[in-house]
Amino acid sequence: GYAAREFAKQGVQPGELAIISKEAVAPYERPALSKAYLFPEGAARLPGFHVCVGSGGERLLPEWYKEKGIQLILSTEIVKADLPAKTLVSAAGETFKYQILIIATGSTVIRLTDFGVEGADAKNIFYLREIDDADKLLEAIKANKNGKAVIVGGGYIGLELAAVMKINNFDVTMVYPEPWCMPRLFTPDIAAFYEEYYANKGVKIIKGTVAVGFTSDSNGEVKEVKLKDGRALEADIVVVGVGGRPLTTLFKGQVEEEKGGIKTDAFFKTSVPNVYAVGDLATFPLKLYNELRRVEHVDHARKSAEQAVKAIKASEEGKSVDEYDYLPYFYSRSFDLSWQFYGDNVGDTVLFGDSNPKSQKAKFGSYWIKDGKVVGAFLEGGTAEENQAIAKVAKLQPSVQSLEAVKHEGLSFACKI
Repeated sequence: GYAAREFAKQGVQPGELAIISKEAVAPYERPALSKAYLFPEGAARLPGFHVCVGSGGERLLPEWYKEKGIQLILSTEIVKADLPAKTLVSAAGETFKYQILIIATGSTVIRLTDFGVEGADAKNIFYLREIDDADKLLEAIKANKNGKAVIVGGGYIGLELAAVMKINNFDVTMVYPEPWCMPRLFTPDIAAFYEEYYANKGVKIIKGTVAVGFTSDSNGEVKEVKLKDGRALEADIVVVGVGGRPLTTLFKGQVEEEKGGIKTDAFFKTSVPNVYAVGDLATFPLKLYNELRRVEHVDHARKSAEQAVKAIKASEEGKSVDEYDYLPYFYSRSFDLSWQFYGDNVGDTVLFGDSNPKSQKAKFGSYWIKDGKVVGAFLEGGTAEENQAIAKVAKLQPSVQSLEAVKHEGLSFACKI
């Protein structure tokens, strides 16, 4: 969707561009699915969250593509890609020829059935990636009013879904193996705030163990989650969020791969001429840190798509575009909370502000400091201006005299940069 908008800006001609998707709807903003889509009141629905509304842009309805002469080929799954022959084949046996290909297949969820977890194919065990998944979960929420929900996983999906199930008046238990939630980003101090906040909302949290099996009733619906530590939890609904993996299968052995993704340059070109890869599955040069990285986040998905299109148009015109210079950015919203993080979470950490979960309006943050410079910044409850300030700090990487001084200054350290 974001690539299509950029192509339209660059003056794509009718008939030059097609989007092939196995989903039945025009491109939409995935983050809505784990948040507002599942709200009991004031829920988000299509066409409300088609791209590019998530970044404050124009909402691209199916008519928009028609007007621009962009073909939307929906409900069409590509099952074979022959890059040397520039050919794609769909599940229905249709063949598509292309001159330039942008691979934007994103990620697929990791399923417990992939590991042979006993009973993991029971009904009412849900994963969340596509609008179809959200619709099925929604039906189950309505059918099991005030029931028991078990959330497997303590990352993004786990935290957002635990909140949304609680808002739907479910009895909610979260289960994850790590010693604290969101371990890839949160420090123990940051995690402690969210865990206590969730506990105060009535969400039960079980850490340090995993689901090893499920039992179901005579209808095949899940009834119990068996944990490795021997406990069993009653469940009417189970939502699993244990991560995703880049959808690169179609291109295995045809493109260069690195760090689990398709390797690209700073313009998202792959090792194959006229083939670009964007979003979750691209392993690209992260200029700021001078290393190859894969970033799984909607912000990078949007920006990498735009960069690839700019590069395609520039190369057609014999011009050049700037290298991709990305500042990693992550955010989440749940209950009345809203946090943003920019930069890199390495080095020493300094927690500042009011991180008491019982506060009326908790507002706190953290800086990550490496080699005497601030390399990352996190803020809960910030205003738009304050969030911009922490982004600026992570980008500029100012030097600091001492951890104590930064802790004392807190948010004002970022606001004065």
